Amino acid sequence: MWLGDSLDRLQSFPADVRQRIGFALYQAQIGDKHESAKPLHGFDGPVWQIRADDSSGTYRAVYVLQRRSAIYVLHAFQKKARAGITTSQRDIEMIRQRLKLASRVAGKKGD
Repeated sequence: MWLGDSLDRLQSFPADVRQRIGFALYQAQIGDKHESAKPLHGFDGPVWQIRADDSSGTYRAVYVLQRRSAIYVLHAFQKKARAGITTSQRDIEMIRQRLKLASRVAGKKGD
C-alpha cells in the first residue's frame, strides 16, 4: 500500500531508479530481501530503506512490513546531501507520521 504521496514521488524518479526500487519492493512482498534494502534505525520496529543511485543522484524508498506480508511504502525521496549518510529531519518526521498511519490502517484491516 502506498501512503501519502509516495507513489507519485516514486513515479517522478528516473526510469532505471523506478525499476530497481520496484524490483526491491517486489522481493520484499515475496519474502526476500533485496541487496540494497537496509534497516533505517531510530524507529519502533523494523523500517526498511531501499537505495538506488543514478547519474542524477541518490534516491530512497522507505517501507515497513506488517503482518501477512503487507508492505506499506511510507516515503520516497531524493537524498539532497551528496556527502554523509544522514536522512533529513523533515524526511524522518514524514516517515514517523506515515508509520503511525500504517499501523492504524493495518489494524483496521485486521491484518
